[in-house]
Amino acid sequence: MLRKGMQMLNDPFKNKGTAFTIEERKKYGLLGLLPSCVRTIEEQADEIYRLYQSKNSRIEQRHLLMEVFNTNRTLFFYLMEKHIAEFMPVVYDPVIAEAIEQYNERYIKPQDAAYLSIEHPDLIKEELADAADGRDIRLIVVTDAEGILGIGDWGVNGVDISVGKLMVYTAAAGIDPSQVLPVSIDAGTNNEKLLKSANYLGNRIKRVEGQEYFDFIDKFVDAVEELFPKSLLHFEDFGRGTAARILDKYQDKILTFNDDIQGTGIIALAGVLGAMNISKEKLTDQTFLTFGAGTAGMGIAKMLYDELIRQGFTPEEAKKHFYLVDKQGLLFDDTPGLTPKQKPFTRQRSEFANADELTNLLAVVKVVHPTVMIGTSTQPGSFDEAVVKEMAAHTSRPVIFPLSNPTKLAEAKAADLLKWTDGKALIATGIPVKDIEYNGTVYQIGQANNALIYPGVGFGALAAEAKVLNDNMLAAAAHALSGLVDPEKPGAAVLPPVSKLTEFSKRVAERVAESAIDQGLAGDGITDAKNVVAEKIWKPQY
Repeated sequence: MLRKGMQMLNDPFKNKGTAFTIEERKKYGLLGLLPSCVRTIEEQADEIYRLYQSKNSRIEQRHLLMEVFNTNRTLFFYLMEKHIAEFMPVVYDPVIAEAIEQYNERYIKPQDAAYLSIEHPDLIKEELADAADGRDIRLIVVTDAEGILGIGDWGVNGVDISVGKLMVYTAAAGIDPSQVLPVSIDAGTNNEKLLKSANYLGNRIKRVEGQEYFDFIDKFVDAVEELFPKSLLHFEDFGRGTAARILDKYQDKILTFNDDIQGTGIIALAGVLGAMNISKEKLTDQTFLTFGAGTAGMGIAKMLYDELIRQGFTPEEAKKHFYLVDKQGLLFDDTPGLTPKQKPFTRQRSEFANADELTNLLAVVKVVHPTVMIGTSTQPGSFDEAVVKEMAAHTSRPVIFPLSNPTKLAEAKAADLLKWTDGKALIATGIPVKDIEYNGTVYQIGQANNALIYPGVGFGALAAEAKVLNDNMLAAAAHALSGLVDPEKPGAAVLPPVSKLTEFSKRVAERVAESAIDQGLAGDGITDAKNVVAEKIWKPQY
């Protein structure tokens, strides 16, 4: 159907604003609806960027960019392509946390998203179809916002997470923005602040759990498969008790991905592999300590464990290299309340003479001497001087990844880690960190942001029309990313910079597509990974 007049201007996928030519204005019924001046996309972008620079805070900058996004997708992504390193922390992490917290107060119009209510399971298919509005949907990011990293349960406000993830998919990897759909599953919230707020826009009920919840997820997945059979279903920020269960049920049946489990695992593995390139050590010689044994922490442990298996270890040998520390301290086989994902990595009390004393991070570090320590705990400052110096006393190049974000929740500051280890630590953080000068060397700090990996992973799987997204494809992505850093450069980062996001997203996509082809999981007739990725990249041009 040809959209005309205000319909055209209100369609963010077709709107060009003042860039419509006189001929186009006649064709689409836009005469008299726009100022006389016809501008190029470059002129529009320059004008918006000047306005962006005039804003006094990053949240106001984000609101401006969201106005552009909501009215003109092409212009938005043209801007993102020109300023990707600058815009990434504004449109996504960490500023998105503030946007989620203010969602109800700043709500003006809905995103182009599907809002699904657990109170109306019979409407799922209709709601998805209405939100898609006839578009050929190939990528869905869905959240129930129970476990948004760093800020917890934010109910329907968490739709901004789905929108933000899809922005990054397009900006980094080039998926057509008209083929994506953010989805919010409103299963209630346990956030008392939201439940008591007159402004809250979601269901004002406690989170629905158990069989009713999982029945709703099943109906949702069935509807997606029926309506959008060629799509990738990306699950985001589900709770500790639901994320793994959903992934386990569907990962071998449909094309699906969980960023909190798999994406975090891939980026951590890539960072550790990058660290090994710098230190010239072997992954198989490392001792891994994960501080924070939730969804993200267990995804990291599983990805590192699988890599050790690929490198020749038996499961029993690989397990000996892992230690999980959570709020109880070191996790043992008999620790109450273990999740199914934690149980394969727990230790036996009989291994330690002082097992009952291993109730805090420092006590554990003194006993197990980790060489790789990864934090997903959201416990600020937990990688303190005593812990770090104790770790560094037993390894020449300690690998330390304080990944919790936003900034206020990070386990340590990169500058402190360098100081406490005399510049020997190999660091990745969950937040962007500027270069640090220490003892005459400029250290670049890798950002272990999932945005470095999931766009390429998802796009590669879609380009290859993969039937599933399996562990071999995820490992291929990690190895592709780890090989992009110069290990001989003094102060080199363990991961490539966000400024090269589009470049290495393409490389990751090619490796993932190649893995799908090699395993016989690609679509019929797809045999050349580089060609199929290149053919399907969308570019923001009128």
